[in-house]
Amino acid sequence: MKPKFMSTQQQLQSSHRSKIKRGFALSVLTVLVLVTTVSSTAKADAVTRWNEIATTVTTPPVTTNLASPYQSRIYAMTHAAIHDALNAIDRRYRPYALSGQTDPAASPEAAVAAAYGVLIHEVPGRQSILDSEYQAALAGIPDGDAKDRGVAVGQAAAAAIIAPRSGDGSAAQVTYTPGTEPGEWRPTPPNFLPALAPGWGYVTPFALRTGSQFRPAPSPYFNLTSGAYRRNYAEVKSIGQAGSTTRTDEQSEIARFWYESSPPGWNRIARNVAAEQGLDLWSNGRLFSLVNLALADGYISSFEAKYFYNFWRPVTAIRAGDTDGNPRTEADPEWTSFLVTPPIPDNSSGHAVAGAAVAEVLARFFDTDNIHFTTTSGAPFPGITRSFISFSQAAQENADSRVYAGIHFRSAVQHGLKQGTKIGRYISNHFLKPVRGNNDGNNDGDDDGDDDD
Repeated sequence: MKPKFMSTQQQLQSSHRSKIKRGFALSVLTVLVLVTTVSSTAKADAVTRWNEIATTVTTPPVTTNLASPYQSRIYAMTHAAIHDALNAIDRRYRPYALSGQTDPAASPEAAVAAAYGVLIHEVPGRQSILDSEYQAALAGIPDGDAKDRGVAVGQAAAAAIIAPRSGDGSAAQVTYTPGTEPGEWRPTPPNFLPALAPGWGYVTPFALRTGSQFRPAPSPYFNLTSGAYRRNYAEVKSIGQAGSTTRTDEQSEIARFWYESSPPGWNRIARNVAAEQGLDLWSNGRLFSLVNLALADGYISSFEAKYFYNFWRPVTAIRAGDTDGNPRTEADPEWTSFLVTPPIPDNSSGHAVAGAAVAEVLARFFDTDNIHFTTTSGAPFPGITRSFISFSQAAQENADSRVYAGIHFRSAVQHGLKQGTKIGRYISNHFLKPVRGNNDGNNDGDDDGDDDD
């Protein structure tokens, strides 16, 4: 009988209890695969190449001000189309949107260029880059019937994902009025920007039934006079302050390392691991689709919770500590967070949700959490390299980073980790499963005993 799979959240709890640190000497029974940053000499396949292109056209310096939720939606659409295009040629996994179409004579590499159709629709301002990449991709494929058939399959897959997403609510303008009472979110220093995407929680999810499906339950820390709130307040006030004397140099590095937008950061991790594991085109198509479905629904779910609870950020709370009714939360009107606070409510942490969701997907895809990898940060603090012994360790550090940065209360990231784990588990259990007779060696059971809800 196959042993019960340990979820990412269980791994996180286990790691926390045993105080696992980098460099820990693992048991000889633990599977470790050293994954290093993909070098310039590593050959990307068509799937990972289009993943890199999607990242390029949605992040600085090519694109500015494209927030994480918008990036995640584009990546999910792109990779759902790629996955479906490949499986219209050889049906190894259940399709996402394109069903009933098969063409085994089509070129897989030409079909993967379905990504172009999605990206040109979603990021039309980057047409020159996309046109160049598309022509380069097709130039490497011999002319002929297979190539033409592959292009047709790719176009069909792109159209199949673009059509249902055109009315998903992502372009809706939602009126939002900031709060004024203690505990309610309002614009934060230094720029006091308006609330970002207050309607994102109503965007149609890619896999979840609704954005509220895994909304965290009400927390004691929402009660401003509670001990739970006081402890959250005291921790972030001390360790998250710009000039903190309790935050270590490594914790400052961690805050900077993970400050990058989650979609490009976690996709980079997935590319590194996929390259070292030597996945084929179809496995990469499935992996990157699962990763990005989890990211997209992670942001929808997180934003739904954020604007449902509408809880204030630490910088607001600490500056207004004399108004919260708690005699043990001393105000500091000049307090500033180590890194700039994003213009969205506190709970749950979108970063923590996204990281835990992807970590759960990766652990289930590879049938182990214990894969050792190294990755290097991108903007706005590029060039920081860190190594991890597991996906769950990375997810935990990613969540902790928001407290070190002074931009989230501890409870917000704890809720985010649990929420993201549930999202990753649900998507892994219900989407893009192998068809009968196909076994790629990964954990593909529909149910491991955990509740889906």
